[in-house]
Amino acid sequence: MKKSISVILLLFSIAGFGQMNPIGQFDHHQDVGNPKLPGSAVYDEKEQTYTVTGAGINMWAKADQFHFLWKKIKGDFTISATIKFIGKGAAEHRKIGIIARDELTTNSRYADACVHGDILSSLQYRPTDTSNTYQVVLSSYHPTDIEFSRRGNLFTFSAGTFGENYKSVSKEIELNEEVYAGLFICSHVEDVLETAVFSNVRIIIPVNPDYRPYRDYIGSHLEVMEVATGHRKILYSVPNSIQAPNWTKDGKHLIYNSSAGLLYKYALADGKITELNTGEARSNNNDHVISFDGTKLAISNHVGERRISTLYTLPITGSDKPVQITSPDSGHSYLHSWSPDGRKLIFTGQRKGQYDIWAVDIATRKETQITNSPTLDDGPEYSPNGQWIYFNSVRTGTMKLWRMKPDGSGQQQVTFDEYNDWFPHFSPDGKQILFISFPKEIDPTTHPFYQRVYLRIMPASGGVPRTIAYIYGGQGTINVPSWSPDGKKVAFVSNSKL
Repeated sequence: MKKSISVILLLFSIAGFGQMNPIGQFDHHQDVGNPKLPGSAVYDEKEQTYTVTGAGINMWAKADQFHFLWKKIKGDFTISATIKFIGKGAAEHRKIGIIARDELTTNSRYADACVHGDILSSLQYRPTDTSNTYQVVLSSYHPTDIEFSRRGNLFTFSAGTFGENYKSVSKEIELNEEVYAGLFICSHVEDVLETAVFSNVRIIIPVNPDYRPYRDYIGSHLEVMEVATGHRKILYSVPNSIQAPNWTKDGKHLIYNSSAGLLYKYALADGKITELNTGEARSNNNDHVISFDGTKLAISNHVGERRISTLYTLPITGSDKPVQITSPDSGHSYLHSWSPDGRKLIFTGQRKGQYDIWAVDIATRKETQITNSPTLDDGPEYSPNGQWIYFNSVRTGTMKLWRMKPDGSGQQQVTFDEYNDWFPHFSPDGKQILFISFPKEIDPTTHPFYQRVYLRIMPASGGVPRTIAYIYGGQGTINVPSWSPDGKKVAFVSNSKL
């Protein structure tokens, strides 16, 4: 009996047992270091946000005090969030961020990605249980989006303001293989409580480095995001691969494919999922596109032992007998867009020993070559007014966005920075383009799975792209048009081991 009482008392004193309640994605939340004013945390399930309050003395001291939402994580991880303080509080001193610790004791070894007050962000760490804290300054501005990653003992802090790309700093820091990792807040003034809201919180467990593309998959999140604010919500999560959501014209459903080759409809009103009938076309890839009038769907289905991607059309409601449009004898056809009048499909075609952009007349099945380049041209999409086709091409050595007239004339480069840009998608009013940007380090002829990628947006008329989402994803994230009919939201897929 005495032993049981001792264990209970230990839980109260060390682990903050009275506050240890699962919350959202985290195992527990609690005060560390017994601050004078107790902290708290509330999860808003509808908005998927965390409102966190905490006090505590200066975390530069050996005796840390702060409020902590944590999850025990073993091995590599990434945690990201959008942060916003509520009220002025002790603005000069307050501290907020993402932290990983060996223990929940106040003097534990740790590494964190933090924002101090309103002016400074840095990666901080305590290398031993008896040492003071050290820091590597990232920047002298107040970011709204932060990310903290561990790969072995390399910890990386990345941060940016909404609309900009990340800046990053890394440091080798030795911590336990399994750590307590999560969100924290500290006022640095013991008589002051600070409050902040964490949104877009993602705990990402990455793919194994030796994974085999198109054979080894990790989990998927079906997400929607407000374009103006960047606020994201996860609608549905599965431990396997789902990809490429289309938003139906009536605004009621998202259509996506699974790695097993089937298509599904997700009802936005109630989350109900139903299989979309595609008849014998049951080996579909992530190139499926809805016609501009919303009545039809075109798909790319793998045919025969050689699994040649072949185009079909069917009603948006599904069909036992989809209509075959291209021939597998011609080579692979990877669909990307209907013409606004519904008479043609444009696709990336493997013809004449190379991949170019082609159009096919749906009624006659006649194919017309639009580009002719020895390097890869891909991802073509008509503008809603039918005056342009935007596409991505590696002809400059980096995958960039281009545009041309529907007959292939007047080809012009649209994006110019160091990233590899894929899949331009027009907003319903034709004024903006959403696209995905891969790191400059990848092979520009590929758009691989499981990368740190950006979703970016720019005027269709040209300009400097703005970053609206930081995602762990890539192949299957936005291969197809995914704007909501009102142009206020987009749908996409992100990834993590689940």
